[in-house]
Amino acid sequence: MFQYAFMRNALLVSAFISILCPCIGIFLVLRRYSMIGDTLSHASLAGIALGLLCGQSPVLGAFIFTSFCGAMIEFLRTYFKKYTDLILTIVLSLSVGIAITLISSGRLHANVDSFLFGSVLTVTKLDMVTIVILSVISVLTLIFLYNQLLYIAYDEETAKIAGVKVKLINYVFSILVASTISVSIRIVGILVLSSMIALPVATALQFGKGFRFTLVFSIFFSVLDILSGLYFSYYLNVAPGGFTALVSVAVLVAVILIRKVVFQIRI
Repeated sequence: MFQYAFMRNALLVSAFISILCPCIGIFLVLRRYSMIGDTLSHASLAGIALGLLCGQSPVLGAFIFTSFCGAMIEFLRTYFKKYTDLILTIVLSLSVGIAITLISSGRLHANVDSFLFGSVLTVTKLDMVTIVILSVISVLTLIFLYNQLLYIAYDEETAKIAGVKVKLINYVFSILVASTISVSIRIVGILVLSSMIALPVATALQFGKGFRFTLVFSIFFSVLDILSGLYFSYYLNVAPGGFTALVSVAVLVAVILIRKVVFQIRI
């Protein structure tokens, strides 16, 4: 299968995705913000539509608009402190409204179905360059802000008292989430992207270990899920995004069952 250029491109993109998604996802899960990833993944459809309308890279369009939506979520938290679900509904309504309006207008002259379900055939060289650049910048930013993000993930109020610039870092983190989503939509697809952000982390959390252990195993399970999904979807001739989501759920269920069996044996 890897004698084809499009599969080699897909493999390279998948490698970046499998590292980046759990690195972002673990902070979202610990902060109980996993649904923000789902909201922004759907918001990226509007960015794709805007990018296609302007004749630019849809990945870049998704990154810009999703960054805007991420910043909007953080801004609205000031006015709806106790209603995070309401903030997500507002942003989702805006982005889906824009997406449906543009797609139904007939002005895009492009098929957006591949972005909904994921497709290995649509990864271009320009997309690869954009994805590599965004991924490298995102990982470096995560490394630089690692300690501050960890403080905020466990207790935002204590982080403020400790002198962490919580508001600024939250805005930066929202852009990192947008970057992760925009680099992943080509392969995984919008509809199941949130599963790749949350499920590998959920699987790693089953071991009940520390943060670094959970992060490392989140990346391990993410690599396993995405590469398995890419490999089998090619031979089954199905969308890689949907099958990757199924693999992620299967791995999570398998880990839970194995833990139960091991626990029973020890008793």
